[in-house]
Amino acid sequence: MSGAVRRFRRLLHPPRTLRWRLFLILLTGLVLAHGLSFGALFLERTSAAKAMMLGTLERDVATSVALLDRLPPEERGRWLAVLERRTYRYELGPGLPGVPDLGSRGAEIARAINGGAGPGFPVVVETIQGNRPHLQAHVTLRDGSPVTIDVTPALMPLAAWLPLLLAAQLLLLALCTWLAVRQAIRPLTRFANAAETLDPGGKAARLEEDGPSEVAHAATAFNAMRDRIAHYLEERVRILAAISHDLQTPITRMTLRVEMAEDSPEKERLLRDLSQIERLVREGVAYARSAHGDVETPARIDVGSFVESLAFDYQDMGKPVTIRGLSGAVLITRPHALRRILTNLIDNALKFAGEAEITVTRDNGGRIGIVVRDTGPGIPEHQLTAVLQPFYRLEQSRNRDSGGTGLGLAIAHQLALAIGGSLTLRNRRTGGLCAEVTLG
Repeated sequence: MSGAVRRFRRLLHPPRTLRWRLFLILLTGLVLAHGLSFGALFLERTSAAKAMMLGTLERDVATSVALLDRLPPEERGRWLAVLERRTYRYELGPGLPGVPDLGSRGAEIARAINGGAGPGFPVVVETIQGNRPHLQAHVTLRDGSPVTIDVTPALMPLAAWLPLLLAAQLLLLALCTWLAVRQAIRPLTRFANAAETLDPGGKAARLEEDGPSEVAHAATAFNAMRDRIAHYLEERVRILAAISHDLQTPITRMTLRVEMAEDSPEKERLLRDLSQIERLVREGVAYARSAHGDVETPARIDVGSFVESLAFDYQDMGKPVTIRGLSGAVLITRPHALRRILTNLIDNALKFAGEAEITVTRDNGGRIGIVVRDTGPGIPEHQLTAVLQPFYRLEQSRNRDSGGTGLGLAIAHQLALAIGGSLTLRNRRTGGLCAEVTLG
């Protein structure tokens, strides 16, 4: 019972999409307006048909009663079939027993017959019960002979094609409403898709600035916003590059002066601090430039050979990087950006686990996955997304030797997005971290 109640409540709730809400509102309004128009037309038609029926009844009764009154009694029976109509007929005699009709319908018919027959022929209207309830009007001719008028009130039947016409009109209303809503919602869908795929530094097609004036104005404003964002990003990269360039000279001078000093523990600490400053500047510029990772010209590479070459470079340096499950997949991508992504992930694995394992897979949809696994401590589940943000470090101390700059995973994530891929982190059941880059 509770499940049925929940389903009923869901039916009462308005739809969540703007498309269906507008469609239902417009369609309901149009259907109600169409129904009111059809109802008013039908009521007017009914009133006109009723007035015509009563007018016809009044004229025919006047003529028929006068004719029967003037005919000899033996000839009246032959004229009954001639005087009969679709909604009433004449009978000689008192008719069937009934009860007086006190309703409005009986009163209207009585007035019509009385008006037609005249004051010389009193009329009594009664309702005849049975399988087919109808009315009988009893008239007494001047010679005292009773005449019964058997009345079956009925309006003109509706044409057989009228329900089909009504259904076709409703269908046309639904179709026109759907097309109108679709035309109104389409610009919103275009704007939503453009916002989801917004890449100011990319070469994605701009929104077409056409259509109605409001839509064209919104598209123009969106394109201008995109241009401003691209300008701000480029300006950020230029500023950071300039800062890096300007800092390199004093850092180099300071390093030379420290190296020329006498050996001491203080000298080692100063050299280490200067190295960390230089590394932080380089990583900051690298993160800023990662937003424009698509400036590199795409090239066709064999992913298996590419990853194998990268792993061999680490092995030549004595680093424990192993390869498993290479797939001979070919991909068009930006090799330098991909190398920087994998290098950051492998360095991260070596730093926290001392070893790294690389696997290349390909699913049925043709998407290529490059997975870097380690056996380190992993990342708390609630921080798997946060570590992809810049300057976020799992270790909350300010020691850069143990905590790093907090930009390695952020750069990898940013570059993965820039080359049309994604970076996903998850913990392994057996312990350690699994970082997967999905491309294609």
